[in-house]
Amino acid sequence: MLRLLFVTLLLALPTITPASEEVVLGMSKDKVAITTSFNGSEILIFGAVKRETPIPDTQLHVVITVAGPSNPIVVRKKDKWLGLIWVNRSSLEVDEAPSFYAVATTGPMRDVLSEPEDLRNRITIHNAIRSVGAPSDITDSESFTAAVIRIRQKAGLYQLLEGQVALDQQTLFRTSIKMPSDLTEGDYTARIFLTRGGEIISRYETSIDVRKVGLERWLFTLSRENPALYGLMSLAIAIAAGWGASAAFQMARRG
Repeated sequence: MLRLLFVTLLLALPTITPASEEVVLGMSKDKVAITTSFNGSEILIFGAVKRETPIPDTQLHVVITVAGPSNPIVVRKKDKWLGLIWVNRSSLEVDEAPSFYAVATTGPMRDVLSEPEDLRNRITIHNAIRSVGAPSDITDSESFTAAVIRIRQKAGLYQLLEGQVALDQQTLFRTSIKMPSDLTEGDYTARIFLTRGGEIISRYETSIDVRKVGLERWLFTLSRENPALYGLMSLAIAIAAGWGASAAFQMARRG
């Protein structure tokens, strides 16, 4: 009886099959140092697909995302008052918006990823932004999210790079992500998805450390931990710079 029960339990357990295709990842750097002369960085993400079975007939695609720290953001909408001046009419707090977000693919998004998979994993830029609810007086909450995307795309903080992942022989892949100068400090998450027929068959996740270093780090810490001293120091520097410019101007006139 015990042997029969044991066999029955084994048959009832779910069968765990290893993924036939897995990501083996490499990156040109896993740390980005923000200094006073920092003007942006470029990260090369590359890797290979490890297989235990022959290559399937359906086309393999690769989706790569890099996301910065997420924070709430208040979006305000302006309208003309009495047709004369622009005033803030309404505002909406977006619950969670990544400070930086890039998504690169091997082809058009519609061919690479299905909508259910996109919603489940929050891969596209629109789905990476989370806005739970809106005040009852706002009926076009989608326009506020679209405004965040539009503004940050213009600043290079949001990037949609369709067809920018090179895939050789359905095995080797690579892409480069340009990170602008005004990066938010923190842990950035890089995700790699393998898809076939729009469905995700494997995924890999790692992190990129973005930190201020040197004088930039010292000034940032000082402004947060001792704002009074930081303000006095800034005032002293401004006075010294003004005095120096005035002295140089006087010397030039005398010469």
